Amino acid sequence: MTVRQGILALQKPAGMTSHDCVAKIRRIFSTKKVGHTGTLDPEVTGVLPICIGRATKIAEYMSDYGKEYIGEVTLGFSTETEDAHGEKIREKEVESDIDFDEIKAILKSLTGEIEQVPPMYSAVKVNGKKLYEYARKGIEVERPKRKITIFELELLTKEDTLKKDHPVFSFRVKCSKGTYVRTLAVAIGEKLGYPAHMSSLIRTASGPFTLSECVTFEQLESPEAQLDQYLFPLERGISHFPKWIVDQEIEASVRNGSVLPQPKDLEQSPFGVYNEEGKCLAIYQLHPSKPGLIKPAKVLAIE
Repeated sequence: MTVRQGILALQKPAGMTSHDCVAKIRRIFSTKKVGHTGTLDPEVTGVLPICIGRATKIAEYMSDYGKEYIGEVTLGFSTETEDAHGEKIREKEVESDIDFDEIKAILKSLTGEIEQVPPMYSAVKVNGKKLYEYARKGIEVERPKRKITIFELELLTKEDTLKKDHPVFSFRVKCSKGTYVRTLAVAIGEKLGYPAHMSSLIRTASGPFTLSECVTFEQLESPEAQLDQYLFPLERGISHFPKWIVDQEIEASVRNGSVLPQPKDLEQSPFGVYNEEGKCLAIYQLHPSKPGLIKPAKVLAIE
């Protein structure tokens, strides 16, 4: 039986964990070699790249992708999970309408490199345990601040004024790995003087994969589904890396995982090494202790 290889851009449905999605893909594709590239909270929908077969070897390089989301902020109360699915912890009625120019100024102030404190209901580890494990036991622990980058933060709601009787608005954000968008929603509310939470969230892009390219479970499970047509080549997943194309002689050395002289004009690390047919043979990096040489970080076997 032919083992399928490639990257599936899955449109994750609400109510499933990323692990649930991997388990279901394993059944659909009849293979154990499946891995995701970074978790999405169960109630968040949108782009979840899934690596299948040989592509699982590059999953670790895809977890660093920048992401894009469309989120919704609701003012008036905050929750323990910072989203719509946790218990209310603070409440304050929105007393007057808010000019959207004020909100736009706040979004601008949150653009660039900022610090975030991860929410207690998150998978960040402190002393070897995930924060949500402490949270479920009612234990509050000190959470390390982390620097993240907000590349773009745009208001999507088009009205001039946010009405006090329906204090809900939407935004689009492009951000670095590790950004908690629900924490961003809470921060926007705080700057407006109100408790807030993220009332909905959809991931619209993960690295080079966009929502318009995604496939649903309904499409995958259709009797007419041709599963291969939904798979992107492994090379798409590392298209952001520099590329070195080699001849057949060097290709043989690369396949054997040899240490090689550093090619001219390649000073970034890591980078992809490709054969003349356009297939990625390996991911190489600058040698850590031998200047002028490169060594394999990951050899990608090609049948």
